[in-house]
Amino acid sequence: MIAILSDTHSTGGHRLEGAPLEAVRDASAVLHAGDFTSAMALEAFQSECDLLYAVHGNADSVAVRDRLPTARTVEHDGLRIAMTHRRDGGETGLAMFGRSRDADVVVSGHTHRPAVVETDDVLLLNPGSHADPRGNTPGFATVEVESGSFEGQLLATDGTVLETFRGQIQR
Repeated sequence: MIAILSDTHSTGGHRLEGAPLEAVRDASAVLHAGDFTSAMALEAFQSECDLLYAVHGNADSVAVRDRLPTARTVEHDGLRIAMTHRRDGGETGLAMFGRSRDADVVVSGHTHRPAVVETDDVLLLNPGSHADPRGNTPGFATVEVESGSFEGQLLATDGTVLETFRGQIQR
């Protein structure tokens, strides 16, 4: 299972508890779409999981920006995921970013609003913020990969399923 989070906005620890903390600890990989804010928050995430793929966001400190790229592409269990904190052009810009990286899924953050958008050739996933929802439902996501396909859930931090999604791996 892959756990996906974003927008921690912490000057201290990871601010994980309950279902998101369990997901991070159980995941074979954790993806974070930026805005840890502090190096302490990034290090706290690293201490909770075996494998962390992350990008930096607009609110991250210089210490975090020095450690993480603005964008990256990850392949995990055959699923190709393009990651960025935000991209100009909204959904169209995110879909173009995903296509340019031959991705099955684009993970982004910044809005603090959990969302899944299916396009013709790439799924756009924003897990929202588990710790600083700013008026939105606090959220995170999980994805399972099996036999050339993937399925996942967008979840509230209490574990309630907000939305399910699935897709085919393109390669």
